[in-house]
Amino acid sequence: QVLLVESGGDLVQTGGSLRLTCAASGKIFSIITMGWYRQAPGKHRELVATSTSGGGTNYADSGKGRFTISRDNAKNTVYLQMNSLKPEDTAVYYCALRGYLDYGADGGDYWGQGTQVTVSS
Repeated sequence: QVLLVESGGDLVQTGGSLRLTCAASGKIFSIITMGWYRQAPGKHRELVATSTSGGGTNYADSGKGRFTISRDNAKNTVYLQMNSLKPEDTAVYYCALRGYLDYGADGGDYWGQGTQVTVSS
């Protein structure tokens, strides 16, 4: 079983910064990618950023230049540094993991419970 626990969400003013943390635990054979998604009320969940085990990163246009994803493979932990926050960044931010739970298993996607980020204007 895979457990993803997010932390770091908070209420901040426009222009402020937050650092989100997601720690993965459980029986994970191999992690392909870890990343962040967000969902605002009444909106679909959308990609924020992803990080591959090989060091590659992918960002949605909304966060480019403001957000930075980083990863500690030894700890199975991924971070999202968010700077210059805007009210439109307000959402529940979810950690996601894509990987294999066992040697011969197919890959799967796993999600955390989410952490609330609120940016006031």
